[in-house]
Amino acid sequence: MSVKPEAASALFAGPFALATLSAPGGPAFPALVTPDARVLDLRPALGGTGPTMRGLLEAWDPVAPRLAALAADGSLVRRPLTDFRVHAPVEPRQVFQSGANYRQHVIDLHVAHRAPGDDRPEAERRAEAAEIMDRRAAEDLPYVFLGLPSAITGPYDDVVLPTWAEKPDWEIELAAVIGRPAHRVSVDEALEYVVGYTVANDLTDRAAVFRRDMPRIGTDWLRSKNAPGFTPLGPWIVPATSLTDPGDLHLTLRLNGETMQDESTKDMIFDVARMVSYASETARLLPGDLVLTGSPAGNGMHWGRLLRDGDVMDASITGLGAQRTRCVAEVVR
Repeated sequence: MSVKPEAASALFAGPFALATLSAPGGPAFPALVTPDARVLDLRPALGGTGPTMRGLLEAWDPVAPRLAALAADGSLVRRPLTDFRVHAPVEPRQVFQSGANYRQHVIDLHVAHRAPGDDRPEAERRAEAAEIMDRRAAEDLPYVFLGLPSAITGPYDDVVLPTWAEKPDWEIELAAVIGRPAHRVSVDEALEYVVGYTVANDLTDRAAVFRRDMPRIGTDWLRSKNAPGFTPLGPWIVPATSLTDPGDLHLTLRLNGETMQDESTKDMIFDVARMVSYASETARLLPGDLVLTGSPAGNGMHWGRLLRDGDVMDASITGLGAQRTRCVAEVVR
């Protein structure tokens, strides 16, 4: 589908963003989008740059100044964004995901899961949880696991809820986009490898997180998070230079118009730099890879309301734009 008019009216911070678009019946291509919702096809504009967004990111250092010049050139012919379908902005080779990374969210979980016989007042248990979070931020490490690129879908595409998913849930997240190979980078230098940010909604089937047949083996992220379309991504990659502080962005997710998640990245236990640095200690991060940084309080399990057929999710982050996805039940033939 083409970009929704309501989404085009609330684009992004800065002079331009990057998108992967297609005209009806045509192939996907990397594009430069300006705040007035106009599009420049980057294939001819960059003369020889690869036809994918990942190819552009692999050549980021020489390409970035050329993109800024193209955005400022008012003589170039641009087409309306509404003429195009908006895809996920990049096809990563690796997706690094984070769990339990928002302070208030984890405190709420700690308080909700009262141990048998613990009759202390909620205020006391909440204070204990806050102390644990402070200690974790100072002494512990991020919790990172891998997702599948095949779970990624576009920011306005329908999300199919599999028949086996008993408790599908939403999770809006800030996603950092890697632009340079990164391996064993320090926290101080980690943001040098992040070229931009985008919006992700990391859907999870809560019923599949823990294996019922092997409870001691731990979490099953393959089953719970990686169905096709379970990671709506985009609409844009906004260059990191256009954001003042990724640690001070507002995330909002609305379900059928009702606000469910409403939090700032200030509440993150481990910031973007620590997440990227930690992932790079083990893996070699590649251009186009994504580092999802966790989801704030307000998931469906908190509200006692999980996703179902016909639900519409609107997810937005300050300066990064908004996505709208509709849930549809899988039809088994």
